[in-house]
Amino acid sequence: AGEVSVRVVSMPCQEWFAAQDAAYRDEVLPPQVAARVSVEAGIAMSWRHLIGDAGVHLGIERFGASADPDRIFAEHGVTVEALVTTIRELAA
Repeated sequence: AGEVSVRVVSMPCQEWFAAQDAAYRDEVLPPQVAARVSVEAGIAMSWRHLIGDAGVHLGIERFGASADPDRIFAEHGVTVEALVTTIRELAA
């Protein structure tokens, strides 16, 4: 279980990111990096173009779940542990 180098990008607005020039977008999300993970309490559809075919999305792929957030995220695998496991698997 060696170290894995990661870059964390916070993207509160995909539209603002898309409006930036290509050089900036490539600096933030280098095209040569295929191992990408998106995390959001929502479906992956809006992230596919950013994470690519090799990317993984951690989220809740359905609507209508109702409970406290910790329970919802745990039941749907949106946890720190799942994120760490996913990153290690992509880096392997």
